[in-house]
Amino acid sequence: MASVSIRKLGVSFGSLSVLRDLDLEVAEGEFVVLLGPSGCGKSTLLNAVAGLLDIDDGQVWIGGKNVTWEEPKDRGIGMVFQSYALYPRMTAEGNLTFGLRVAGVAKDEIAKRVARTAELLQIEPLLKRRPAELSGGQRQRVAIGRALVREAGVFLFDEPLSNLDAKLRTELRVELKKLHMTLGSTMIYVTHDQIEALTLADRVAVMHRGVIQQLASPKEIYQRPVNRFVAGFVGSPAMNFVSGELVANSDPVLRTADGTEIRLAGYPFNERPQSGRKVDLGVRPEQIHFDSTAPGATALPLALTLVEPMGADSLLWGSIGDQSVSLRIGPDETHKIGEKVNVHFQPAAASIFDAETGERL
Repeated sequence: MASVSIRKLGVSFGSLSVLRDLDLEVAEGEFVVLLGPSGCGKSTLLNAVAGLLDIDDGQVWIGGKNVTWEEPKDRGIGMVFQSYALYPRMTAEGNLTFGLRVAGVAKDEIAKRVARTAELLQIEPLLKRRPAELSGGQRQRVAIGRALVREAGVFLFDEPLSNLDAKLRTELRVELKKLHMTLGSTMIYVTHDQIEALTLADRVAVMHRGVIQQLASPKEIYQRPVNRFVAGFVGSPAMNFVSGELVANSDPVLRTADGTEIRLAGYPFNERPQSGRKVDLGVRPEQIHFDSTAPGATALPLALTLVEPMGADSLLWGSIGDQSVSLRIGPDETHKIGEKVNVHFQPAAASIFDAETGERL
């Protein structure tokens, strides 16, 4: 295991600045996921750690050693790419051993590492097959195994599950989690899939436009997003946003454009709310319900517009003026489209963001 320290990192491609003054500390044995949309800089950051591209500013430290200008082979890392990148004419075993043989590792040591890795990934029956004889999931297991046999201090994963179907992604996600629990290795994992991020990570770094917006535990990211971007990006279905302006009486209220007033009593403002401030109220679909008896519950008046069945539950869509709001309901619940209802949420569990800056209030 080894820690990773990224200090004031800057990466540009020509006139395009991709990463700017970026800091990130990954502790020994930690599983950190870089999460964000395409083009946010997460893969660029991973490649900078791996030494696969030159950086303009800053430093990369691995295991207490400055490796900023070291070659990838000298950084003590193992990397798994989005594409399997297996040698097609070699067997799975050949792919696992190739790097070790080139590095001059003794044959008996290679055999031990391959046996241990094959057992860990449950690929012993596949070792004599070539990539063309393997399924997508099996190829990715071999690709992961090729990194593991190096017994590196840090493992880097660049969207390793994105080419797989949904069922295989779920299965391999569970295997990766078990793998980290077994090895206790330091892992940095890039994905745009928030489910992967929330289920795998010890901490998630949400990135946008080359900047880490929030670095925290999955629970903190989900429940207390620091800004509107994080709130809107993390969560499926997405967080609901209702725009309006604050009326800061003794009992704060959000007043929407159509005059609807939503009580905010109990919301933990970071500072004293100001009347007239334009804000966005964020509430997740599972936080909204029909039960009005819960202490502190606040009413949301909705005109129902759509029911979206999702198997284990359904999404019920409604509107406040021209703003859409969704909530989770049981699969057997029935509601009339066009019906006007009051649903309820707890302001203390909601999020409120400044409409101009997007920052959490």
